[in-house]
Amino acid sequence: MLGLVAIYGVFLTASGLHALPAKSTVKSQHPDVGLTVIEMIERQGYVVEQHTNIQTSDGYLLDLHRMPYGKNNSRVVGKPVVFLMHGILSSSADWVNMGPEKSIAYQLVEAGYDVWMGNARGNTWSRKHIIYNPNRDSKFWDFSWQEIGSIDVPTMIDYVLKETGQSKLFYIGHSQGTTSFFVMTSEKPEYNDKIRLMVALAPIAYMSHLQNPFLQLVSNFQTVVGWVLDFLGIDEFLPSTTLMELIGQATCNDESLFQGVCSSIYFLIGGWNSAELNETMIPVILTNAPAGSSTKQLLHYAQEMRSAKFRKYDHGMLNLFHYGSLIPPDYDLSKVTAPVALAYSQNDWLSSVVDVHQLASELPNVVEYHLVSDKRFNHLDYLFAIDCKELLYNRLLSWLEKH
Repeated sequence: MLGLVAIYGVFLTASGLHALPAKSTVKSQHPDVGLTVIEMIERQGYVVEQHTNIQTSDGYLLDLHRMPYGKNNSRVVGKPVVFLMHGILSSSADWVNMGPEKSIAYQLVEAGYDVWMGNARGNTWSRKHIIYNPNRDSKFWDFSWQEIGSIDVPTMIDYVLKETGQSKLFYIGHSQGTTSFFVMTSEKPEYNDKIRLMVALAPIAYMSHLQNPFLQLVSNFQTVVGWVLDFLGIDEFLPSTTLMELIGQATCNDESLFQGVCSSIYFLIGGWNSAELNETMIPVILTNAPAGSSTKQLLHYAQEMRSAKFRKYDHGMLNLFHYGSLIPPDYDLSKVTAPVALAYSQNDWLSSVVDVHQLASELPNVVEYHLVSDKRFNHLDYLFAIDCKELLYNRLLSWLEKH
């Protein structure tokens, strides 16, 4: 969801909005507009659990959302467990935004899986710490996806396995949700034994060939951008706010003159594919996104683009203090021994075919390697495409059954 920064820039400038209408004045909006992930799931008649304040070793408090069973099955002890991990600036809402007919969380729970959805530190649901206040303390935001992968994800996996009594689970990640998995299993290889199958949707490790213009710009000036952000004390990147939610509703609904602009800038995030975008759903997506992240997450990706490496955060001269070397160490992908299924596409502006090929060549246990047949399939289509079930999810379900 990185390119949403551009969407909001357009909303605030091009649309000329000075006073936003109340929710009730926006006509023809989807009933899920303005709802949280919990409210969306409950509105569809499904059971959802919220597991709050799962504490990490460094004091962050994370929330998990669980769909234990569907409408066509019941709560049964010992169900296979699926853990879903979102991308940057996102949350557990990604997996349910499009409703039961389109979103993967519903399809998994109806297929008999016990579905858990994670939330990384700093997003809407996990913006908490036992000591630091995210609104006041810069220390709260002193993390990148290194900490999400090495601390948050294993903490949530351990919690899920304990709650369910299982020894292994299926892991499905999108975008940064794949990055954090590769960090976890390379830094803490014992977690490979807890994974039945990892499904990587739009996998991101190497990034030197991506086409997203916003990230390319940040990458070219990432050192300067980092200095400016530090100087200005900007630690949080695109937090979720009521103002942004209202802007999305006012400018992207079906009767707005600017809906076409919303769609066009939406495609600047991850590639053009108007045939697979249901424009009515944009305000639903924007209700819960952007969900917030640290600026260091963005800068860490910019460093990846610049270096053409998959390695730890570059602290500059402080690398000697953090790593004992001037250059940050690479992640050792040979330690990722869990079975991995890679799903990638030709029109993904954030996860390029060339970079995915390099990743696949270094992973020792790739068991499924699928190029989506639609040549226009983009980075966000993995979550929101009209035909995602036919193009990808049916195959994904068959992978889980096989493993």
